[in-house]
Amino acid sequence: MTDSRTNGFATPNSEVLGQLLPATGTRISIEAGDGRDLADLGADCLLVALLDGDDLELVASSVLGDAAAGVLAQLEAVGASAKLEKVTRIPAPEGLGVASIAAVGLGDGDPDSETIRRASGAAARALGSADHVVSALGELDAAAAAEGFGMGAYSYGGLKKKGSDSDSDSASGAAASGSDADDAGAGASESKDRRVTVLGASEAEVERAAAVVDAVATARDFVNTASSHLYPEVFADAAAKLGEAAGLEVEVLDDDALAAGGFGGLTAVGGGSVRGPRLVRMTWNGGDGAADGAAKVALVGKGVTFDTGGISLKPGANMENMISDMGGAAAVIATVVLAARLGLNVPVTATIPMAENMPGGRAYRPGDVITQYGGKTIEILNTDAEGRLILADAIVRACEDGPTHLIDTATLTGAQLVALGGRTPGVLGTDDFRDRVAELSREAGEGGWAMPIPEELAKGLKSPVADLRNVSNSREGGMSVAAAYLREFVADDVEWVHIDVAGPAFNTNSPWGYTPKRATGVPVRTMLAALEDLAGE
Repeated sequence: MTDSRTNGFATPNSEVLGQLLPATGTRISIEAGDGRDLADLGADCLLVALLDGDDLELVASSVLGDAAAGVLAQLEAVGASAKLEKVTRIPAPEGLGVASIAAVGLGDGDPDSETIRRASGAAARALGSADHVVSALGELDAAAAAEGFGMGAYSYGGLKKKGSDSDSDSASGAAASGSDADDAGAGASESKDRRVTVLGASEAEVERAAAVVDAVATARDFVNTASSHLYPEVFADAAAKLGEAAGLEVEVLDDDALAAGGFGGLTAVGGGSVRGPRLVRMTWNGGDGAADGAAKVALVGKGVTFDTGGISLKPGANMENMISDMGGAAAVIATVVLAARLGLNVPVTATIPMAENMPGGRAYRPGDVITQYGGKTIEILNTDAEGRLILADAIVRACEDGPTHLIDTATLTGAQLVALGGRTPGVLGTDDFRDRVAELSREAGEGGWAMPIPEELAKGLKSPVADLRNVSNSREGGMSVAAAYLREFVADDVEWVHIDVAGPAFNTNSPWGYTPKRATGVPVRTMLAALEDLAGE
């Protein structure tokens, strides 16, 4: 097993992706700090926080010492607010060792970890013009402060020319007194290295935060890449190289192997494209600490690199967002690599189906009957319900490994958006595991919500000519119907969760907290939390 390590953890994914993708998003270096003289750190800006109450309260500010009262008075004089994510930046007092001080609002009450992550992320976006920020929010929660700032500092410029009008907007204006950070940071610092020193953080906390942030950024990079540059062959190759760099066992099946192996869902969905489907398998063996008889986890992620809807063509409006239809696969790839980098004591195998759904001359049609891997026959009513077909093939293959638990995730249904909106993943599956994963998702800040699979909805999948239909004839409960379909392919003795991230994986609205516009990286941190829970860590 290879293990090329830098700065305490395996080579960052960005170094691998930088050689494979046309562009990657910005990263920030995360360092631990002990609160010594700020002048010794050579930073541009000190980040502190404000709490709301009867009076404005300056917190995470012990590094200011005797200057704290004066800084608070100056913030009050310029109308600083403690509203969550509000950022106010002022000149630093002479002799402090930094040029400016930024104060980010935490709202009122006792801030929890997610509040600190969100505030740190908003500050990272607002302070895009600062090369080196010292964050005192580590005094409140070092891990949350480091993760939030790292995720918030990500921005993606793609193939946009440097110096273009849209690239020249500086974040410095958004960091001025009393401003919000909603659109700050984009394109502001892609040509320079940025770093944050988190006061109060240990080296172990910084290492873990850096690995988590790199994983989230990896998923974002994949999703943000245009389908012209990321199609099944390229996606599979990039996944394989990431896995090999992290010491994983990797297997890639091409379109010929899939056809020969009976992967009918993948071959049907990918049949309309000149760019054939792939199935990628990536295995982390759990390391030396994996106990016999303990949990063994399968991850499955939908990897439709572009979804036209096939013969059941989607409306043209906003179809460009369908570059994100491989968000589940991107998150699964990032998560299994992260499991290896963190050395989690639980075996994990990711099975990732990849296809492009196009209306070509060999495309599958409504009315066709296909055979999924494992033998179930499926009557196709709608070719735009393609994700469940490739997931079903992958789920059956994953269950052949004998996992105790299986997590699949996908940008699967518009019904998820209708039911839960753009920020809340739907979590469905076997009752106890579903509820636990939903709880862990909320603790991680990704907001998963447990949803049912009503049996009366599942009955709509009955077909007169095949074992199942791929959709029901009703518009009711589409997210639950899709999960009911996937459930048919999960082995009886496997604890199973399906996470629908149709909205949460791709933010089409304004940035917020540590969440940028476009790709978000959800649900990487939910799956990590579930793996750590199963590993007993």
